[in-house]
Amino acid sequence: MKYSIFTLGCKVNQYETQAMEQLLDARGHEQGQFDGICDCYIINTCTVTAVSDKKSRNLIRRVRKQNPDAVIGVCGCYAQVHPEAIQALDVDVVVGTSGREEFLHQLEQAVLAHTRYAQVDDALRRREFEVLPAGGMAARTRALIKVQDGCCNFCTYCIIPYARGPVRSLPLDTAVEQARQCAQAGYRELVITGIEISSWGVDFKDGSKLQDLLAALCRAVPQCRIRLGSLEPRTVDEAFCQALAGFDNLCPQFHLSLQSGSDTVLQRMRRKYDTARYLESVRLLKQYFPGCAVTTDLIVAFPGETEAEFQQSLDFLQTCRFSLVHIFPYSRRDGTPAASMPGQHGNAVKEARAARAAQVAAQLEAEYDEAMVGQVYPVLFEQVEHDHYTGHAPNYVKVYAKGEDLHNEIRPVKITGLFRDGVLGELV
Repeated sequence: MKYSIFTLGCKVNQYETQAMEQLLDARGHEQGQFDGICDCYIINTCTVTAVSDKKSRNLIRRVRKQNPDAVIGVCGCYAQVHPEAIQALDVDVVVGTSGREEFLHQLEQAVLAHTRYAQVDDALRRREFEVLPAGGMAARTRALIKVQDGCCNFCTYCIIPYARGPVRSLPLDTAVEQARQCAQAGYRELVITGIEISSWGVDFKDGSKLQDLLAALCRAVPQCRIRLGSLEPRTVDEAFCQALAGFDNLCPQFHLSLQSGSDTVLQRMRRKYDTARYLESVRLLKQYFPGCAVTTDLIVAFPGETEAEFQQSLDFLQTCRFSLVHIFPYSRRDGTPAASMPGQHGNAVKEARAARAAQVAAQLEAEYDEAMVGQVYPVLFEQVEHDHYTGHAPNYVKVYAKGEDLHNEIRPVKITGLFRDGVLGELV
């Protein structure tokens, strides 16, 4: 069959899509274009915000209109949390956030025999990690390795623990083997991802910590960059930094989830740190990894957030000197405690605060990038954009440079200035 997959959401969804592509290709199926005619369309959904829910519904309607006879399969977080809403849209196969092999089998059956299938489990009862192929498609330079699934934090704004279930970890030996396979396949960078990778190993109940896994991966594939997904601040302590500071192939970019720079808002969010603990994590990272990029997420207009609390967040961004900030207006999620909190803000407040935060974030990003000028960085080149080859430095700043045949090459580049959404450089 000819199939195509559209992916919404986080790197975990991207990883799971790549895994499904590999499994389908191994079974002899052909990839097509999502806006073309295919036998089967797969939509891997996200439910972090109301906007992502709406995008999923619109995509389903679009492909049904585009090819009324095609099989439509829907999986992912939105399908897990609201399967009835998916089924109401004339979808053939519905699963949630587990059972990918069975999902693909049911899609094949639906194409052959016009069958329908809907099976969504209780995510909170899951205890096993579903091992899927790591990597990606051949043209890509970086591979994703999913080492963890689930979350037990139950932050008041977040639906993901209900969509993904409790923490489950990929065994260390399996992760190392997948990393070696990706290195042998020619990938130059491995992105370590999961729903909440800071919790890796907790379910083993043997004292395993994330730094144990990362150190093993860095040793196993010294020829590959190891880039981390999002971290909880509590992960970053002296022991974490000491264990990892000696590895040249660990990318010095650390994404520390913040969500708010106000202690009172953090309490209402039920985050497991305050700004003092967060700032200590930032200090340790900059001490042990000089020049590193610390990036973050910020939620604005959380229920009850006052102007003073919002200003505390803006001030805290300046204190931490982030290199990149992803800004999200609060999105109300039915089934979460924050959905019924008083002080829900309207769209005007959300948009205004997001715009103000974006101004601060843009200033900080420009200052970090400007500090790179005159320095030389090893850049992993990926593709051609705007008559330049583009790639990323270890700190994940996007680099533009003139050159030929640079795909999947790591080359030293001297940074000469700011350019578009990154920096401009010259090959050394």
